[in-house]
Amino acid sequence: MTRGLGQRVAVVGTTGSGKTTLAGHIARCLGVPHVELDALYWGPDWTPAPVDLFRARVDRALSGDAWVVDGNYSAVRNIVWNRASAVVWLDYVLLVVMAQLVWRTFRRGITREELWHGNRESLCRSLLSRDSILLWALRTYRRRRREYPALFNRPEYAHLAVVHLRSPRAARAWRLGWSLEPIT
Repeated sequence: MTRGLGQRVAVVGTTGSGKTTLAGHIARCLGVPHVELDALYWGPDWTPAPVDLFRARVDRALSGDAWVVDGNYSAVRNIVWNRASAVVWLDYVLLVVMAQLVWRTFRRGITREELWHGNRESLCRSLLSRDSILLWALRTYRRRRREYPALFNRPEYAHLAVVHLRSPRAARAWRLGWSLEPIT
């Protein structure tokens, strides 16, 4: 079932692309822990962890033989990718990402869903502040699309099987295929 991916999988993509949802699904299929980098980075009241503490948390969380992790933090990429056997890249067009992100943001804002350490998204902060998750997605979208292909070609990451999914439909088909084998 897991030929090609192995037991240590990183899921990356632009904010709002569905990393956590897909990573949770893969982790359940493999029967391994799911690690959310956001949960290791954000403290109460949306306080970011100092880099050294964040790296130590990630190092500890990924010390096992099998896991699925989601997130894009460059501060810990070398820890995650050096240990990973595969990377699944959700590379959707901006319109799709923004539609998913707007829907998620409204849902979380209205339901007051708790994320990590008591943090909750507020519609005001998400929509009307400089810390807006929507603005963050817009600011980082193009960079991520340029950055990942270059990173995948670096020699230190040559060991990674890369699954490049370009649409939610492709992700659903791949996920439902149960093969969990790399496709491009």
